[in-house]
Amino acid sequence: MKSDIILSGVGGQGILSIAAIIAEAALKEGLFIKQAEVHGMSQRGGDVHSNLRVSSNPIYSDLITPGCADVIISLEPMEALRYLPYLSPEGWIITNTVPFQNIPNYPEPEALLKKLQELPHVVLLDIDAIAKEQDTPRAANMVLLGAAADMIGIAYDKLEMGIEWIFGRKGDDVVAMNKRALKAGWEAAKKQKQEKNGK
Repeated sequence: MKSDIILSGVGGQGILSIAAIIAEAALKEGLFIKQAEVHGMSQRGGDVHSNLRVSSNPIYSDLITPGCADVIISLEPMEALRYLPYLSPEGWIITNTVPFQNIPNYPEPEALLKKLQELPHVVLLDIDAIAKEQDTPRAANMVLLGAAADMIGIAYDKLEMGIEWIFGRKGDDVVAMNKRALKAGWEAAKKQKQEKNGK
């Protein structure tokens, strides 16, 4: 298997926690992994992204070249579009629809969503609303990970194990909350894809 994943968002949204969980899950499956991340703008609101390459064969570069990403997972719609040139023709975008308007000339949100809706393989979800419905507002990033679970090529139970490894030291309640958020995202994405396919 091979899965080249771009994770994107802004500082404070938990992008790097998603990367850590996917990486741990990949290791649990005995896969090779390489990661490169940019988080120079560590304060809230700065661009954060990570290249995550997972494969059953050795990987020699940690960077994803344009046109080769299998999945773009984004907690912010403008950031999803920023990395569109890296997406392969058959690749998927899974993104939050709620904008984080951190710059004065932020594009019109409706225009962003329209552009995203025109793409052939996209899951658009109000991640924040789903997290609140599950009483897990601080785990919106796990909702997003759950929404992307079927597209990243790693078994769902291994992602749950990754959550246990990352959040275990914070206690059982935190682990359970994050797993609940993961499942809610997985179910919401599955429902949206079924509705698009008319099933």
